[in-house]
Amino acid sequence: MKNLFLSIYLAIKEVLRNRGRFLLVSLVIALITLLVLFIAALGEGLGNSNRQYLTNLDADLLVFLEKADFVIPSSRVDRTLSRTLRRVEGVENAGIIATSNTAILLANDEVLKVSILGVEPGTPGAPAVIEGRDLQSELAAEVLIDNNVALRSDIKVGDFITIRSNQGTEDEFYKLKVIGMTEGNLYQFSPSIFVTFSNWDKMRTKSDTELGRESTTVNVIAIKVMDPANLNVVKANILTRVNNVEIADIQTAISNVPGYSAQQSTVQTQAVFTLLIGILVIGGFFQIQVLQKVPQIGVMKAIGASNGVVGLASVIQIMVVTAFGVAIGGGLAYVFSLVFPPTVPIIFNGQASLIATIALLLIGPLGGLVSIIYAVRIEPLKALHLS
Repeated sequence: MKNLFLSIYLAIKEVLRNRGRFLLVSLVIALITLLVLFIAALGEGLGNSNRQYLTNLDADLLVFLEKADFVIPSSRVDRTLSRTLRRVEGVENAGIIATSNTAILLANDEVLKVSILGVEPGTPGAPAVIEGRDLQSELAAEVLIDNNVALRSDIKVGDFITIRSNQGTEDEFYKLKVIGMTEGNLYQFSPSIFVTFSNWDKMRTKSDTELGRESTTVNVIAIKVMDPANLNVVKANILTRVNNVEIADIQTAISNVPGYSAQQSTVQTQAVFTLLIGILVIGGFFQIQVLQKVPQIGVMKAIGASNGVVGLASVIQIMVVTAFGVAIGGGLAYVFSLVFPPTVPIIFNGQASLIATIALLLIGPLGGLVSIIYAVRIEPLKALHLS
């Protein structure tokens, strides 16, 4: 215990005596912390923009066309398949999901690009309504908007919006009444609007060959099972009854969203390299510190200080400086997060930020490991040039 207090005293005393030097390295660590936290937040934000609709989907399984590789835009299944699936043992409900892209005309000739999703009200593909009411009539010119649409425009429940859609080589315009709002339904980076299948089929982007032809297919069927513990049993029941389909759980579907895995791998690689840079910076600084005070360490050892005291003092010093830098960086990240508009894809996830913070606190002792070992191995006679 005596050695512990002595180590703490020596570490703090040196930091206070050379506070300018240690403050500088703490600020460097703060900048590294800020960068790591923002990379983590960017990764979470980009991932969320890609997967939000699927994550919030009230479904356990998605049914794709066989050999579609679990990619929603590549899949086409018959619309009536949802009725068949509802009769499969273990299935509680099933609903269609049809996807396309369109644009909402805003004031001053501006447009807001959105994903338009065709769903069946009251089925797993349809989102929960947080304001207004749900879709009811199949043919009514009504629409649900995601709250991300409202954040990017002045549109609110009760308003009328104009949809611009490419029909062959021409633009067509459709007027819809906003009857409700949903929350958190970004789909492939775009805010979403939800309509019935009939309206979706009318307003979806069409090629010249599709003009005047009614679609009988949707992208996927969302399934809610009675008992989530029996997913594999339900899958087997479906495959026994239906041909030319493949089934994935929600996490598998998210992993196969085009670009999602590559995007997350890239962001995580950036975070790892930033941490490695932090290790090198901290290690280099404290190695120079030890080299500058070799004679002082030699004197301490000559008057009886043990290797344990010297090593522990170095560890405590590194931890104090690192913790101070991480605290500053974390505070800056929090302040900056308050000024970012909600449309910027940066989300400070508590768990991800905590993991990043712990990693940053660990890189201090890890980066200073070489300097600690060097300090412990210093020979008093050689340090004082007596041998």
